[in-house]
Amino acid sequence: MEYTPRIVDAFAFAYELHKKQVRKQSHVPYITHLMAAAATVGGHAGDEDQFIAALLHDAAEDQGGAETLNRIRERFGDAVAGYVAACSDSYDDPRPPWHERKGRFLEGVADADPKLKLVVAADKLHNARSIVSDLHERGNDVWRMFKAGRESTLWYYGEVVRALAKDWTHPVLRELGDAVDLMQRVASELGAEE
Repeated sequence: MEYTPRIVDAFAFAYELHKKQVRKQSHVPYITHLMAAAATVGGHAGDEDQFIAALLHDAAEDQGGAETLNRIRERFGDAVAGYVAACSDSYDDPRPPWHERKGRFLEGVADADPKLKLVVAADKLHNARSIVSDLHERGNDVWRMFKAGRESTLWYYGEVVRALAKDWTHPVLRELGDAVDLMQRVASELGAEE
């Protein structure tokens, strides 16, 4: 399998959309997360559409909703746009309640195509590893970054693993499960938020 110059265009587009965005409560450029997700997809033999979708997985949700999704469809095709749409839990402003959005997302992921599951798993794997790193560095202050708080965030990541595991086995799923187990273990060692 060989990637084409489309990925260069995808990097440029991801940069255009996310250049001013940083990771939650940090100075880390957001595009580093997108690159990590794409690298995971590529490292697990994902095809070019999956790789591009990993680079753009938050574009519609965070940077313009349906209009941005249409731009992705025009520029990168239906497959990429479909993956990006499935990675988004809402384009609404204001967004629906957190549990409602996440519940719908989990239902969709459970029955998703394996190609989409790889993109979702790569995104969540980097997020989970980042949370673990932040927990080691900042302790329970990490949970203040999440609107849903500690318990709901831990619940959600566990449910993501379960949803992805429905009718799908893949090495990245084991990696994600290990990262989520470690997140829960470190959170337990730190105890409840004060």
